[in-house]
Amino acid sequence: MDFFDFHHHKKNITYGIYNLDLGITPRSHLYSAGIHPKDIDADFMEDQFRWLASSISENCFAIGECGLDSIVPVPQKIQEKVFLRQIYLSNEVKKPLIIHCVRKFYEVISFKKKAEQAMIIHGFNKKRAIAEDLLARNFYLSFGKAVLYQLSLQDILKAVPLNQLFLETDNDDFSIEELYHKVSEIKGISLETLNEQILENLYTIKNG
Repeated sequence: MDFFDFHHHKKNITYGIYNLDLGITPRSHLYSAGIHPKDIDADFMEDQFRWLASSISENCFAIGECGLDSIVPVPQKIQEKVFLRQIYLSNEVKKPLIIHCVRKFYEVISFKKKAEQAMIIHGFNKKRAIAEDLLARNFYLSFGKAVLYQLSLQDILKAVPLNQLFLETDNDDFSIEELYHKVSEIKGISLETLNEQILENLYTIKNG
């Protein structure tokens, strides 16, 4: 059985969504393309958006990573401007958004009303209250390596509806299969059921 890796940075993985780094030429497998908050350059913003527009092809599954980050030095107002432009681009090209968020979840939630496509928080690893607020607003949550060892996150995962769930390796060095096994155990379902549901979720966000 093959296991879909919703968000990864590894060129050797072909069954999943590869995160395309800014300025890199798109590849032949599924990928996402976006302007990450840490990569925003106000002096070259239009060049960055031209690269993004040129990267959108049949193999581009989603716009992202994009979002808001309280730690990077880019001013919040500029981050919000770039995020909103990517939301509008997502609406235009009808592709979901893979969201990077650090300590700005309620700001990201405030942008949800602007989005016509699905929004997926990648690498979710926060408190139950934040998870509940995101899920109630129809965000999807993608979980990574922390699920393997973090008991509080495992507890949150138990309550996440299967139809709002994705799994990813991000840039961590471990097998996505290991994560699927752990999540099927946590959710009390078979690997086959989990795998089928993830693929159904992919179909849903791709086709609106």
